[in-house]
Amino acid sequence: MAEANQNPQEAGDAGQGEQPQGVQQPQPSTEVSKDARMWGMLCHLLGLFTCFIGPLIIWLIKKDEDPFIDNQGKEALNFQITVAIAGIVSAVLTVVCVGFILGIAVSIADLVFSIIASIKANGGEKYRYPVSIRFIK
Repeated sequence: MAEANQNPQEAGDAGQGEQPQGVQQPQPSTEVSKDARMWGMLCHLLGLFTCFIGPLIIWLIKKDEDPFIDNQGKEALNFQITVAIAGIVSAVLTVVCVGFILGIAVSIADLVFSIIASIKANGGEKYRYPVSIRFIK
């Protein structure tokens, strides 16, 4: 019973220096300009409509202007190339009827991850796609 009446502050202090595995502290970010955030967001959004062509053009033109645009342009480009490869694989696999399901899954993942990345980039946060082949580093 004495253990149950322990002061909650004392209980919380025991592991205060340790964090559970997988929990990351937010990184202190440098201020990203509004223009850089807009271009980073456009890299991700244009990927939905132009495959990898839109992110490629923006990245090639704007990569030297701001490190944030360079980073997000590469991320969007790598992800859209990965999506294009997955789309080709799913088209080939339609012969065995698995490609339809894979194609739908790839399209949904592209939509969801691109929207999440756009929101994060507009907020000035660097976003890294969880499922992407790193062609450009």
